Amino acid sequence: MSAHIDPEKLDRLADVAVRIGVNLQPGQDLLITAPIAALELVRRITVHAYKAGAGLVTPFFSDDEITLARYENASDESFDRAPKWLFEGMAAAFKGGAARMAITGDDPMLLAEQDPAKVARVSKAHAIASKPAMEPIVGFEVNWNIVAYPSAAWAARVYPNVPVEEAQGKLMDAIYAASRLDGEDPLVNWNAHSARLQEQVDWLNAQNFSALHYTGPGTDLHLGLADGNIWKGGASPALNGVVCQPNIPTEEVFTCPHAYKVEGVVAATKPLAHQGNVIEDIAVRFEAGRIVEATASKGEDVLQALLKTDDGASRIGEVALVPHSSPISQSGLLFYNTLFDENASCHIALGQCYADTIEGGSTLTPDELKQKGGNQSIIHVDWMMGSDAVDIDGITKTGERVPVMRGGEWARR
Repeated sequence: MSAHIDPEKLDRLADVAVRIGVNLQPGQDLLITAPIAALELVRRITVHAYKAGAGLVTPFFSDDEITLARYENASDESFDRAPKWLFEGMAAAFKGGAARMAITGDDPMLLAEQDPAKVARVSKAHAIASKPAMEPIVGFEVNWNIVAYPSAAWAARVYPNVPVEEAQGKLMDAIYAASRLDGEDPLVNWNAHSARLQEQVDWLNAQNFSALHYTGPGTDLHLGLADGNIWKGGASPALNGVVCQPNIPTEEVFTCPHAYKVEGVVAATKPLAHQGNVIEDIAVRFEAGRIVEATASKGEDVLQALLKTDDGASRIGEVALVPHSSPISQSGLLFYNTLFDENASCHIALGQCYADTIEGGSTLTPDELKQKGGNQSIIHVDWMMGSDAVDIDGITKTGERVPVMRGGEWARR
């Protein structure tokens, strides 16, 4: 571990991830996925998990060098394979009541020099094979959480002009600030933050909007909302009854758009880091919910391939509202990491919807979910389309327009 990473800050992050993030229950097993570079954080999370009464903590690690070895040496047929047996085992753990913790911190540009076609094939194979393990997460059946570790490779991308170890320390500080870990007790911070998010959630749900209308530079978008959509944000109870904070950090409130009722144009306000590539200046046009035109000044081929992943990849499954004044936005950093970058701006997600953002969604069949407007896909990719120049109106079922955001900030304070 870099000498520039404050061990007390790392330990507090681990404690918060267990107590507030996943909210691990006595006797509950914990399954952790992480890059090997984050080993020190995994160790500290494990300590705090057992102190909280964990039944069994089981980590699974990935490694950048092992990942690259595949691209540089494997036979062509390897790129259409994924360990389905592993994901079936994870699914069995979740069905048995285990909680899930994911640690992000991989090199966001690791695959930048690899064949984009092979990267896309691996991503598709992984998405298909991992579906059994992802369904309990997407359906919010179990308590889960994602936190970040400032790996050397990631830190070097965010702070390219300083020595790597110093960059790790700076990224640790940025993660610490964004994750609201300052003060005597982060639990107080998170309770207050969740309460503020819940106020916006309650107001949005009371409005019962049928659509949102976005206007801004390059954006004039009418975004229908799914039938029976539910706004969520902050701490929420999983179907197993455990209240958890899925993302640390988080600044968003979100719901399910109607996959077939989106019309107009929208321009991205921040770059999207995806599969080792940076896609810049995304601009798309929707007709009847589907993206029919898509351009980018950089990475357009990656964007086009993403949209062709499956039938649902060119439709959206999530819409999220984030004020421009969020701490992550105000940091001025591009993290090259969705966990952070999505919390700097209002965003939409291509692909799979979250069933729990539709009333009774966890009990609906795929066809019933589709009838309500919920999108289905093997991908879920967030990209940012909010700024201080974007206004949002809510459209009621009677056609009334209600200000939701003005200049990137909540119209209702």
